[in-house]
Amino acid sequence: MKLLSVVIPCYNSQDYMRDCIESLLPGREDVELIIVNDGSVDQTAGIADDYVRKYPEIVKAIHQKNGGHGEAVNTGIRNATGLYFKVVDSDDWVDIRAYLKILDTLRDFVNDASSVDMLITNFVYEKEGAKYKKVMKYDDVLPEDRVFNWDHIKDFRKGQYLMMHSIIYRTQLIKDSGLELPKHTFYVDNLYVYQPLVHVEKIYYLNVDFYRYFIGRKDQSVNESVMIRRIDQQIKVNKLMIEQVELNSVKNLKLQRYMLHQLEIVTVISSILLIRSGTRENIEKKKELMKYIKERDEKLYHNIRYGWMGHLINLPGSFGRSISVGAYKVSQKLVGFN
Repeated sequence: MKLLSVVIPCYNSQDYMRDCIESLLPGREDVELIIVNDGSVDQTAGIADDYVRKYPEIVKAIHQKNGGHGEAVNTGIRNATGLYFKVVDSDDWVDIRAYLKILDTLRDFVNDASSVDMLITNFVYEKEGAKYKKVMKYDDVLPEDRVFNWDHIKDFRKGQYLMMHSIIYRTQLIKDSGLELPKHTFYVDNLYVYQPLVHVEKIYYLNVDFYRYFIGRKDQSVNESVMIRRIDQQIKVNKLMIEQVELNSVKNLKLQRYMLHQLEIVTVISSILLIRSGTRENIEKKKELMKYIKERDEKLYHNIRYGWMGHLINLPGSFGRSISVGAYKVSQKLVGFN
């Protein structure tokens, strides 16, 4: 059995997918690379098939009708045979030295018969044109180089949270969690991280800068103007996160607090983008989102609405909204996200 399955969702990725795949090939026979061609109309399919011919023991290619990023990840999960599972988007890449250290660590899990559910690593914002690269690290909130559980974590800072780039799940756990990402929907990586967390018991943090998260293409889904155009999909994912996990039923209070923290961040992003658009229609959508949260879970609403981030996104009037946007811009500079 392979140590690690890596799914590479590809849609019209001919210009950059090779760099992604090449960075993952040094895993050799310990990994399976599952390239999911999600209905591309460029040379993506041919490039994927070329890699299968060159590396038949490592690379698989699956060609499907376009279903969106989430459906490509679903396909990867269904076809994964490795003990652990990772998603690497086709315009991103990984650091090879960190990658080999991760594989050594996963090998130790197998040798020690320790069923670690989730491995966490750092990721780097590879923002085009940025002089300094921001790194999302967790060494101030997570124990290093040992197996731990939720009781051992500290409170995450504002703006610090787990993303798809930082997580490797145990494959069987993610399958058993029942995760099924919606088709034709962007920003489902939030669901990918969030929903399986309630099934995670044993965690391991390896303090290496593994995943290189590229930000810079104008058509990229995380480009701010693109996110505003697709704001209904961001709101959809925001609501699905609330619907799919009943926070009050999460028994571990540290985990419950962390999941509330992540929900708060996603809701703030939704709200700020709605404000940033400047349209009356989207200001009404922001009010509707908060109303939805209040009707769904009064306690959740209270935590989101009356925390300092909640106060920030609900400042009254056009002047208040300008302050909210200003604070958001400062966060962009500090954290490096779009």
